Amino acid sequence: MSTFNVPTREEVSANNQAIFDNLQKGLGFVPNLYAAMAHSENALGSFMQFSGAATSLSKKEKEAIDLAVSQLNECRYCQSAHTAIAKMNGFTDEQAIELRKGGASWDAKLNTLTQTARALVANQGKITAEETAAFYAAGYTKGNLVDIIIAIGVITVTNYLHNATDVAIDFPVAPEL
Repeated sequence: MSTFNVPTREEVSANNQAIFDNLQKGLGFVPNLYAAMAHSENALGSFMQFSGAATSLSKKEKEAIDLAVSQLNECRYCQSAHTAIAKMNGFTDEQAIELRKGGASWDAKLNTLTQTARALVANQGKITAEETAAFYAAGYTKGNLVDIIIAIGVITVTNYLHNATDVAIDFPVAPEL
């Protein structure tokens, strides 16, 4: 059980209260992991800017990365949150599980993206010439490679935050693999 509490709106700064209000308006609730960031005066706002930045990746591509990386980083919160978000973006439960395992048998390009993201994480950013060639052969660009690395950075922040704090999961819990 976590001893890292999830602060209420009344327990955070005015700046973070405004972010809570926007999250409440947009999502209908403030996810516990975001609320936990509000222990810091600046972390939540900085994270929201970082995670909401423009990217060359589609929502489905970002979700594929989020699921694969969250699995590698063993973050149950993010596995659960991104399984729910993946379904909102048109993935089935079975596809979300396959993405968590690092593949996408139904889509060759997405399969390559997911495998590249996993290779980047597993090898601390180092990928082989063969992996790089396969990535470009699938139709991705150098810009896409940069954006994958940024996407990995974003999800790694939340993975590590949950792994360190163990705040309660407030999404339907994803199945163990």
